[in-house]
Amino acid sequence: MYISVLAATIFIFLASSLLSVLLTMNFFRKSLISYIYWSTGMWLFALASLLEIFFSVGIYNIPLIDVYLFSVAVLVQLLSLGSLALTKKDSVFRAYAGYSIAADALLAAALVIYPVGYILTNGVVFGLLPLFVIIVSSIITFPAAVILIVVGALSYRTGKDARMLSIIAGTIVVSIAGTLYIAAYPAFLYYAEFIGIVLLWIGFVDFRYLFHAREVNKSVNG
Repeated sequence: MYISVLAATIFIFLASSLLSVLLTMNFFRKSLISYIYWSTGMWLFALASLLEIFFSVGIYNIPLIDVYLFSVAVLVQLLSLGSLALTKKDSVFRAYAGYSIAADALLAAALVIYPVGYILTNGVVFGLLPLFVIIVSSIITFPAAVILIVVGALSYRTGKDARMLSIIAGTIVVSIAGTLYIAAYPAFLYYAEFIGIVLLWIGFVDFRYLFHAREVNKSVNG
């Protein structure tokens, strides 16, 4: 199991890092605000994957696990902000962005006040978090998942854009992955992340031009 987990985390790190680069390049080419949030979210995905590599080889301390838990929650939020920006509903976007900042600050405080401790089993993230940390993480990831589902439905209804559905599905899979370490099979965390990054690649990248992340609909309204 150790070898398979290490191999999976290395693959996920490389795939998420490359996708982060492509999305960042797309922002500079297209100046579409969604790419700011998508690329930043993917950079946090890459960071979380790198920390999973550290954990799998025994490099672990409280600050690292705090950064990891913060990253896996906020990356979902950033990806949802990127998708919400496509709707061009400025008042809704600003309200959700304000909520996101407050929730992120609360999570950072929760991780400081309630230390997580050692939650690795054979190099795999596996263990119960403090209840307050779970609650605060949930108020970040659950609204993000709802927004992603709604935006995905609107996008497909108006534009039949299967690419956006793949992005939404990948992000939702990643969002639930962060809670799977408390399941009976903690390796599901890595399986979910693997599936999530594959779906995100399918959604964002035009494989006819491998090193060109394709442009998604600029609005779900048209």
